[in-house]
Amino acid sequence: MTRRPALSLLAGVGVMVLLAIPMFSMRLGTPDDGTKPTSTTQRQAYDLLAEGFGPGFNGPLMIVVDAKDSDAPKAAADKVTDGIKGLKDVATVTPAVFNKAGDTATITVIPGSKPSSVQTEDLVHAIRDQGTGIKADTGAKVLVTGTTAMNIDFSQKLNDALIPYLGLVVGLAFLLLIAVFRSILVPLKAALGFLLSVLAALGAVVAVFQWGWLGGLLGVEQTGPIMSMMPIFMVGVVFGLAMDYEVFLVTRMREAYVHGETPGQAVVTGFRHSARVVAAAAAIMIAVFGGFITSSESMIKMIGFGLAIAVFFDAFVVRMAIVPAVLALLGRRAWWLPKWLDRALPNVDVEGEGLRTRAEKDADPDEDRELVRV
Repeated sequence: MTRRPALSLLAGVGVMVLLAIPMFSMRLGTPDDGTKPTSTTQRQAYDLLAEGFGPGFNGPLMIVVDAKDSDAPKAAADKVTDGIKGLKDVATVTPAVFNKAGDTATITVIPGSKPSSVQTEDLVHAIRDQGTGIKADTGAKVLVTGTTAMNIDFSQKLNDALIPYLGLVVGLAFLLLIAVFRSILVPLKAALGFLLSVLAALGAVVAVFQWGWLGGLLGVEQTGPIMSMMPIFMVGVVFGLAMDYEVFLVTRMREAYVHGETPGQAVVTGFRHSARVVAAAAAIMIAVFGGFITSSESMIKMIGFGLAIAVFFDAFVVRMAIVPAVLALLGRRAWWLPKWLDRALPNVDVEGEGLRTRAEKDADPDEDRELVRV
């Protein structure tokens, strides 16, 4: 890696970027009984209902018309019913059923597609968009609920929270690593390497569980959306492991550099002493997470595969190939830190230089004689 750092860097980043491409087609959702193995009673019941009544029968939508502020509640409910009938991917719309007060009605809508499909998600958004115009015309509020609608909303909430969550985690780690490594570029490299690992792992998950590539080898019987909690869950777990591997590997390199070795030799020394630890730790975690792939539950299988492949990418591609190549290319610049920032940061001393200085001081014979006289 240090002999041909540019080639190693381009090869490592190129592979990770290529694997991350499917991630941009990721569609989040909540797996339903249609993703379970065909041997389960849940899947058999799901298939029978879909065959007899249509795929949307497994995920009906409940529309609530709140007409308390409307002068003509029945006319408002009829307008909502007629409007929904004109939308795409609607199989059945039941007549409005009012409460005793006559100011609130419920309407059941059976989509034409299965609950986890893009068409059903578009239908939920279309009904809500239509409700905005109905409220302006009649004063009645149109609300969409039901398990399918709640799953869509839940997935959207987690999707919206992913970027802020990722920024918070990576930002705090970047600040902490600046204090640990006394460098700007090394923490930046660590954060970008982690992002590569997560994106490549999510791309692999999408390729297998959403697109169906190599799904037969892993026992994936039915493709579908990626579990909505998967990206946030993966970021949290993989980030902790990735930073462990980074600290194991780079701390030993910095120690060698601080003790007088050249930047290139320090990379080799640190890699020689720490690579086995990182490889062993990663192999253990891959084996643990890989055990979940044998589960018949699609969510458990997805989590196990995603975490196992993420650890593999981070440990053996990012930390073992990209990190040494980047440090070899940067040379002394990798350990540069502005003087004003160096003075402001606390001295973490992960290399134990303070203990070494104290030990040398304690071993001073002049001090020993002074202690004896006292």
